[in-house]
Amino acid sequence: MSPIKLIVGLGNPGADYAATRHNAGFWWVDQLARDAGISLRHDAKFHGLAGRARFDGREVWLLEPQTYMNKSGLSVVALAQFYKILPNEILVVHDELDLPAGQVKLKQGGGHGGHNGLRDIQTHLSTPAFWRLRVGVGHPGNRNEVVNFVLKPPRKEEQDAIDDALTRAHHVLPMLLAGETGAAMQKLHTDDSKTRPHKPLPEG
Repeated sequence: MSPIKLIVGLGNPGADYAATRHNAGFWWVDQLARDAGISLRHDAKFHGLAGRARFDGREVWLLEPQTYMNKSGLSVVALAQFYKILPNEILVVHDELDLPAGQVKLKQGGGHGGHNGLRDIQTHLSTPAFWRLRVGVGHPGNRNEVVNFVLKPPRKEEQDAIDDALTRAHHVLPMLLAGETGAAMQKLHTDDSKTRPHKPLPEG
């Protein structure tokens, strides 16, 4: 398996969106940048905040598109092409409605499930073969409420569950950077099965 060379966190730019469920991808990349002791800086040619981090001697690019969610692919393809990073060397971190808050899953390829960020990345890369870290945020129970739901902050108990899930994902980072994606998936999903995800109440 190829090592991950680019980690992309999905979200919307600006303080109004920072705490919302749709920005779960930004949260993990922010955490990685802090742990690596780097600052993500705006790079116009990549249409986003970018930085090169080092973990256990292995380098990886961190990217947060600043294009708004539905144009995330513009940013991803710009950096990937510039540094000759292949789709199977890219990990996209995003909020996942089909998982409860507190669950996190790793997979390669698949559909976009209606997620506008994934849809645009898939279009720009001309393939769905990139890796995804799916961060569960729960579902409002009514698809007509989805937009309102993801653009609101999680409740405290949901946020705590999501934070725990992101920490578990951090534990498999060395495997991802070493190309041990199968082992990373097995460990993450085993650890995930031992947790009790938070099931949100309907939004009031």
